[in-house]
Amino acid sequence: MIVRFHIDPGEHGRLEYRVSYEGEELFGDAGLHSVEQCIVAATEGLGQDAVAAEVAYRGIVSGTYALASLALMSAQIAEHALQTTAAIEEVLS
Repeated sequence: MIVRFHIDPGEHGRLEYRVSYEGEELFGDAGLHSVEQCIVAATEGLGQDAVAAEVAYRGIVSGTYALASLALMSAQIAEHALQTTAAIEEVLS
């Protein structure tokens, strides 16, 4: 299954994430300091059924990644999510 990581700003400048599959929320957490921390925490919480995850920051999907890539390249994936969201928001404003 391919899950989605929803990463959004939370309270007090912290971030929160939710992991969903076909619109059903599986788990999540709040109070994290970075997009990378959200990706790492979400990846660690996945079961054996998940093979990949879409990463969405502030509602904008930046890509779909195999679990091995999420574990090995979380910093690069987090940076890509931030850049993708910033670029799209700039065009829309």
